[in-house]
Amino acid sequence: MGSDYIIDLALVLLVVRQIRPRMLTTQSALLPLALVGLAGLRYVRAFPTAGHDLLLDLVLVIMGVACGAISGLGTNVWRSDAGTVMARAGAVAATAWVLGMGFRMGFDVWAHTTAGQHSLLRFSIHQDITSAQAYVVAFVLMAFAQVVVRVAILQLRRSALAAPASAVAA
Repeated sequence: MGSDYIIDLALVLLVVRQIRPRMLTTQSALLPLALVGLAGLRYVRAFPTAGHDLLLDLVLVIMGVACGAISGLGTNVWRSDAGTVMARAGAVAATAWVLGMGFRMGFDVWAHTTAGQHSLLRFSIHQDITSAQAYVVAFVLMAFAQVVVRVAILQLRRSALAAPASAVAA
């Protein structure tokens, strides 16, 4: 379980790196994508589809897309005097990122408490969620959606700014 929190914390702490202005490149997308890829490889062993498992996936993916979009759009992106594309997460972007990733980590901590286990069992029975693996998959998909959407938005914004000024004016 210790390595679970290392990946969670690494994803949350990415926001620290984003608060200071930094060059936005194709390579800057690699670390967050690698972290969610690692989480997927580590945690997704089966893909439950019975009961309302797919609905759970859909709800958490939508939450991930929303957090990723808010974080991507809330990041300041500009072209520096040197011609490089720079980015810095604003307060809205950082808050959306931490809320999305922090919610996942908080749920994981809560689900491992006695009260959390009992509440989650009752909720799962009532909502027809078939297994703990259904939650694992849903939360990995949420993190994946959040990261991919944010990275895609930033890379699209970078590409638009990186285009030569004559191409933009045409």
